[in-house]
Amino acid sequence: MGCRDVHAATVLSFLCGIASVAGLFAGTLLPNWRKLRLITFNRNEKNLTVYTGLWVKCARYDGSSDCLMYDTTWYSSVDQLDLCVLQFALPLSMLIAMGALLLCPIGMCNTAFRSSVPNIKLAKCLVNSAGCHLVAGLLFFLAGTVSLSPSIWVFFYNIHLNKKFEPVFSFDYAVYITIASAGGLFMTSIILFIWYCTCKALPSPFWQPLYSHPPSMHTYSQPYSARSPLSAIEIDIPVVSHAT
Repeated sequence: MGCRDVHAATVLSFLCGIASVAGLFAGTLLPNWRKLRLITFNRNEKNLTVYTGLWVKCARYDGSSDCLMYDTTWYSSVDQLDLCVLQFALPLSMLIAMGALLLCPIGMCNTAFRSSVPNIKLAKCLVNSAGCHLVAGLLFFLAGTVSLSPSIWVFFYNIHLNKKFEPVFSFDYAVYITIASAGGLFMTSIILFIWYCTCKALPSPFWQPLYSHPPSMHTYSQPYSARSPLSAIEIDIPVVSHAT
C-alpha cells in the first residue's frame, strides 16, 4: 500500500482521538475529582463523603448512591485553585482536539481521492493531505499538554490541602480518566507524526507538507535548456570557422 492510500495508521489515530476526547468530556462532567471524607464518632450517625467536581458537588452517606446534597451552582463558587484552572483548561483542550479531529477526515479524503499525479498549483499549498495530518498532530499534542498539566497538579494540590487543613482530602477517579485521555492525545499525535515523516516527500523542506510524488519526479520546476543546465538563461556562443 502506497502513501497515497488511506493507511491504517491515520484511521487508528482518528479513532484514538475520538476516544480521548470522549474521555476528556467524561472527566469534565464527572463530580469525582476530589473527595472530602467526614468521619463521625457517633454510632447513630453515618460517615459523610463530599464529592467535588468541576461544576457540581455531591454529598453522600457511606453505602448510599443518592446525593444528600447536590449543588449545581458549585462552578460559580469554586474555592480550590486547581479545579478553577481545570474549568478553563479541559474545555479548551477539548476544543483544540475537536479541531484536530476535523482535520483528520479532511486529510484522509484528500489522500484517498486525489490524483496520482501532483498538481503544480497545489505544490506550495499548506492545506493538503500531509499538511492536514501534520497540523492535526500538532493540535493533538497541544491539547494533551493543556489537559495533562493541570490534571497532574491535582495530586500536588491535594497534598497542599491536607497539610493546610486536615488529612481528609483525596483525589478520585476522574483524575485518572483525564490523565489517560491526555495520554491518548499524545499517542494520537505521535502516530500522525510517524505517518507524516514516513509518507512525506523527502526532497521538500521538512516543515512544508507537499504532496508525495513518484520517485521519478524530483522537481516541479520547468526543466532548463540542454545548452546550459545550470542556468535558466540560454547563451548562444558563435563558432567562428576559417575558410581554407
